[in-house]
Amino acid sequence: MALKLWASSTANALKISCSGAKTSPFLPFSISRCFSSVLDGLKYSSSHEWVKHEGSVATIGITDHAQGHLGEVVFVELPESGSSVSKGGGFGAVESVKATSDVNSPVSGEVVEVNTKLTETPGLINSSPYEDGWMIKVRPSSPTELDSLMGPKEYTKFCEEEDAHH
Repeated sequence: MALKLWASSTANALKISCSGAKTSPFLPFSISRCFSSVLDGLKYSSSHEWVKHEGSVATIGITDHAQGHLGEVVFVELPESGSSVSKGGGFGAVESVKATSDVNSPVSGEVVEVNTKLTETPGLINSSPYEDGWMIKVRPSSPTELDSLMGPKEYTKFCEEEDAHH
């Protein structure tokens, strides 16, 4: 009993949770992992950005895994609508209580919309990384770039391997 209480207290102190993944109403299901969720229907980059491609627009944000490692997000820097992004190139930054990290675009194209809610409420990246915490919407100039991104199972394996090395 004492060991269970200690483990529970330690998990709470470290803010560790292995509860089920948050599912999204617009995606069929999610793959649950301890600490983060990976949603089906999205593509993922090795720098921990996600892409949801719908029609001629790709919505981009940072993954639950990334926001979990960053900690509480306190500031977000985003590009202007109408600007261009290049695959693998930085388009903004996320500042947390732990660090500031560049955010890279998984696809090339024109920014057609920016999530202005993040200016006032950057914590949306923590509370809703796949929905309210999206960062930019891009009209891809080369939609085939999406083919080189990981699916949910590949990304889950990638994160597990990356975490095992740290």
